[in-house]
Amino acid sequence: MTQLKANIHPKAKIGKNTVVEPFATICEDVEVGEGCWIGPNTILMPGTRLGKNCKIFPGAVISADPQDLKFEGEYTTTNIGDNTTIREFVTINKGTKAKGKTVIGNNCLLMSYVHVAHDCEIKDHAILGSYAGLAGEVEVDNWAIVSPGNLVHQFVRIGAHVMIQGGSKVTKDVPPFVLAGRDPLAFTGINSIGLRRRNISNETIYAIQEVYRIIYQRGLNISDAIDFVDVNLPASNERDEIVLFIRESKRGIIKGYFDGEEKN
Repeated sequence: MTQLKANIHPKAKIGKNTVVEPFATICEDVEVGEGCWIGPNTILMPGTRLGKNCKIFPGAVISADPQDLKFEGEYTTTNIGDNTTIREFVTINKGTKAKGKTVIGNNCLLMSYVHVAHDCEIKDHAILGSYAGLAGEVEVDNWAIVSPGNLVHQFVRIGAHVMIQGGSKVTKDVPPFVLAGRDPLAFTGINSIGLRRRNISNETIYAIQEVYRIIYQRGLNISDAIDFVDVNLPASNERDEIVLFIRESKRGIIKGYFDGEEKN
C-alpha cells in the first residue's frame, strides 16, 4: 500500500510536534510554529506565518494573493498568532503595499467559509462566524464576535467586545462593548452578557451604558455627545476607549435605534 504524503516545500519551516496530514500543501516561504495541526487538503501559500498550537481544517487556503487590482506582486505576508483555529474552507489573503500584511491574532476562531481580505487586522480572541466576509483593511478588535453571514465593508473597524447580529451588512464602524443589529445596522444595547462572561463588573457595565445613553439617547449629534461624555463622566479605561474610538473613526459609527426611530 502506498503511503499518502503531504506536499511540503523543502525550504518551508515546520515547528516541532506539528502534524501535517496527507494532501496538505505547504509552499516555499512558509513558517509553521510548534504543535500545530495542518489538516488534509489545506494550502499554506508563500508568506504564511503561523504561530504555535494552531489548527487548520481541510480546504482552508492561507496567504493567497489579494483580490485587489492594485496588487502588483509586492512581497507581503499573512501573520497568524498562537492557538488560533481556522475551520473548513476559510480563505485568508495576504497583504498589499497598503499595510504589508494581513494579521490574525492569538486565540481566534474563524468558522467555516469565512473570507478575510488583504490587510485586515483581527485581534486576539475574536470570533468570525461561518460565511462572514471581511473586505480589505477591516479591523476587528479583541473579543469581538462577527456573526455568521455578516458582510463587512472595506476600512470598517469593529470595536472590542462587540457582537453583531447574524446576516448583517456592516458599512459603518461599530464602537466598543455594544450589540449591533436590525437593518440597517444600528446600536441596540450593550453586550452585557459577553462582558459578564469576561468578568467585567456590573459597575463597569453600568458606566458603559451611561456613556451610550448620552451618545444615542440625548438627541445630541455625535461630536457634541462625545465632548459631553469627556467633560462630565468620570474617566475610566472604558470611557476613554469609547471616546477615542469614535473620535478616530473614519467611516463614522453606526446609528442609534430608540423608540423605533434612528438617531444621528
